[in-house]
This record gives sequence, C-alpha cells and structure tokens, in this order.
Amino acid sequence: MTIESPLSRGEPLPPGEPLGSVHTSNFPEILNQLGISLLLTTYQAGKLIVVRADNDVLNTHFRVFDQPMGLAVQKNRIAVGTAMQIWEFHNLPAACTRLDQQPNSSGQRHDACFLPRVVHWTGDVQIHEMAWAGEELIFVNTRFSCLARRSTDFHFEPVWRPPFVSHFAPTDCCHLNGLATRDGTVCYVTAFGATNDPSGWRAKKNDGGVMIDVQTNQTIAADLSMPHSPRWYDGKLWVLQSGTGGFGFIDLANGTYQSVVELPGFTRGLSFCGPFAFIGLSQVRETAVFGGVPIAQRNLNERICGIWVVNIHSGQIVAFVKFEGAVQEIFSVEVLSGARFPELVNEDRELLANSYSLPDWVLADLPSTN
Repeated sequence: MTIESPLSRGEPLPPGEPLGSVHTSNFPEILNQLGISLLLTTYQAGKLIVVRADNDVLNTHFRVFDQPMGLAVQKNRIAVGTAMQIWEFHNLPAACTRLDQQPNSSGQRHDACFLPRVVHWTGDVQIHEMAWAGEELIFVNTRFSCLARRSTDFHFEPVWRPPFVSHFAPTDCCHLNGLATRDGTVCYVTAFGATNDPSGWRAKKNDGGVMIDVQTNQTIAADLSMPHSPRWYDGKLWVLQSGTGGFGFIDLANGTYQSVVELPGFTRGLSFCGPFAFIGLSQVRETAVFGGVPIAQRNLNERICGIWVVNIHSGQIVAFVKFEGAVQEIFSVEVLSGARFPELVNEDRELLANSYSLPDWVLADLPSTN
C-alpha cells in the first residue's frame, strides 16, 4: 500500500525524556474529523500515551504507570490495568479550567479531564485486555487462564475459563489474552494455544492460536499465529494475527481467518471509529517468546512500533504514527470518542488534592463564588 502524506515531527517531548514520534501529516486531520483522541499503553516503557491533535501537529502525551497493559473505555470512565492494580479514572470536566490555567497551557483547549476514582489491587495476574460488560469490568487474567472481575472481598473473582483448562492455577496454560464484547456481553476470546499444561502454549506458538466463543465454549477458529485483540464491529469478528503482522476477520461460516492487510510489526491493540481501524504495532525482538515467529524473522528495520490507520473496506493504509527511542511496543489501543484534547491525571498532586466530584444537591448548597 502507498501512503501519500509526508512525515511530520511530533510535538517535542520534555528534556531528558527518551521518547519521540513521527507521523503522516494527515493523522491529526483524521482525529479532528472524527472528533476523537487515542489512548495507548506500552508496558515495556511504562507509559500510557494520550494521542491527540493539536492543530496540524500530533501531540503524544505520556503518563507513567507500572507496566500498563489493558485499557477499557466506557462513556466518561477509563480503566487501566497495570502490573498489580486496576486504576479507574472518571471524567471531571470542571477540572479542564484548572488545566487551561496552568503555566504550560496554551489556552482553553482541554475538553476532558480524567481523574483517579478507584484503585483495585489484583496482585500479579498478568492483566491483558479488559472491557466493560454493562456496569461490570471484565478482564483477562492471563496468569490464571480465565476471565475475571473485580471484587470487594477478593483480589479477583473468576467468571469463565476455557473448557480445556481444568483448574484455576497461576500457570498461564494457554496465554489467554484478548476479549471482545457483542451487545454488551463478553462473547469471544483469543488464546495462543488450547492446552492445559503450564506454559503449554509455547510449544505451538507459531500456529496454535484459537478464537473461542465464550457463550458456547466452542472453538470457532484455530491454527492462528499469536492472535490478539478480537473485536466485534460493523457486523464482523475482527482479529489481529500478530505473529504475521496481520489484520483481518474470522469468517463465522467456516471458521477461517480472512486477511485484510499485513503490517510492518507485531500487531496488537485494535480499536475502530467510522471506516477506520487503529492498529498497534510492536517491534518485537528475537527472544524465547518470539523466537521462530514469522514476524520476528523479518529484518529489524522492517519491524516498527506505532499506530497504523487502515480503511476496513479497502484495506488501504491511510495514516500512521511511528514511535522512536524508548517506546518499542504497544499493547492496547482505544478510541476516546467525543474528546479531542483530553488529559489523564495521575501525578499532579495539587490538582488531585483540590478537585472534587460531588452530588448535585451538594453543589447546589455551595456558596456563590461571585
């Protein structure tokens, strides 16, 4: 595929920050036209990245977390899965005024401000993808080979496990990693192998991947290469065939993977808006995990870390952003609809200490500031 838009340099990063990006000049325009921004996680660099348009420049805004992986977005809240915790952030629009008044702000441009509301301790369960099913947050507990939810009484509460896994044990039998919702219910998951042995998925990581229907416990697609990020969108079950750098969908009539495009990296992290798929790419290196995987056999300069935008109808690559320096992998990608220039705050002590979300009847009883 050809790309007509030239590369532009991203917004400069703070001094000493070994992170940077370049992007096609149309990437900010696409975000502006759709009225969205993007959220990304990179556990290797320990960052959550807010990707937002600042006029004709792409602003890549970094927030520090402990090995962030899974992301979930629902209306005015965001969940972030980290090494041993799940953070939940809620949008407090009134805090945008404070952000715009800070010395490093260039005026009234913030349209959402997500502040931490709940932190739930899970322990090291290798949280992968997450999604809200109605009001309940469901996450992939990869270490225990199950889907789980938060609990006020326990670190986590299992809600489902693959039919080939016989026990709840911290042995990562199948490398369960991705989940998809359909009509508000978790319906599909991906795993690297249909095995009950501790780390058994490693033996057939190249082509042992499966897609499972959670409602029926049936394997609906097999022989996949390290599949990630199943998504139900526009009447199709999309998936990333990560081991080959692939993006495609599962033909539910016969269970076959139908390729749309292959990209120059380990595909992981997928979100949609309009006719576009926003796909995460990771560089990946030859390691015990990736040794022998097709994408790892490519030359290093043919393996890129970034976000690729693909038209789902034509398969055409329409834009991309490439990360440089410390960011070498992407795990989650989520579209944040209706927020063109959001902020997510987890370290600004003054803002966190003096921002409050209160019931309407309390707000009505506050003294006037006039």
